[in-house]
Amino acid sequence: MAGSHGVRKEDSRAASPLRVIVADDHACVRLGVANLLRATAWAVVVAEADDTLALVTQLDQVDCDVIVTDLCMPGLDGEYSSLAVLRRLARAPCAPAIVVLTMVSTPQILTGLLHHGIDAIVDKRDTALALLPALAAVRARAPFLSERVHEVLALAGAACAPCAGVPSAREWEVFQLYAQGLSIRQIAHRLERSGKTISAQKRSVMRKLGLATERDLIRFTTQVGLT
Repeated sequence: MAGSHGVRKEDSRAASPLRVIVADDHACVRLGVANLLRATAWAVVVAEADDTLALVTQLDQVDCDVIVTDLCMPGLDGEYSSLAVLRRLARAPCAPAIVVLTMVSTPQILTGLLHHGIDAIVDKRDTALALLPALAAVRARAPFLSERVHEVLALAGAACAPCAGVPSAREWEVFQLYAQGLSIRQIAHRLERSGKTISAQKRSVMRKLGLATERDLIRFTTQVGLT
C-alpha cells in the first residue's frame, strides 16, 4: 500500500538532518516544500534550483542526501525535460536519493521512472500528506509512491510498459511549440525544417512518452505546464 514502509519516526529524528536540494521552476513550489521541511527537525533545504543546469551546479557545490525535483523544467542544452538528467543521476554511484514531485499521471512515464531507478514519486496534489513520508522512506532506502501515483500504476497494471526513451533537445523544441498551438507547418517554417521532419519528431516524442492520442498529449502538456 502506498506510504506504508515501516519507517519509524524516532529513527529518522535520531539521525542527522537530511540535506535536501529542491528543484522546481516554480518559486511557489520551492517555497511550499521549504516550509514543509521547516516543520520537521530532521530535514533541511541546503540549496534550490529552478532548472536542471542550476541543479547540476548545486550538486557540484553542496553536499546533499536527497533531491526533491520536478519532472519537467527548463534544462541543459535547451532540453525542457529533466528526464535525461534524472536518469543519469539515478544510475550514478553514490548519488543522492531522488524524490520526483510531479503532476504527471501518464502511467508509462511513471513506470519509466521506476524502471530507471527513481527512489520515490509524489504527485504534487499529495505533497502535504506524502512528501515528508517520502523523505523518511528514501532515508531508510525504501521505495515510496504517493496515493495518486499508486492508484495510477495500479489501474494501469503490471503489463504497463515504461516509456520508450528520453526525447532529444530538438524533439522537445518541436513538442513545446506544438503544445503552444503552432501547426506542423508553422513549426517547420519557424525552425527551417521540413514538415516531414517535424511530424516525425512530434511522433517520436509521443512514442517515447507513451502518449497514444492527441488527448493524451494535451493532458500531459497541461500537467507539466506547457500550456
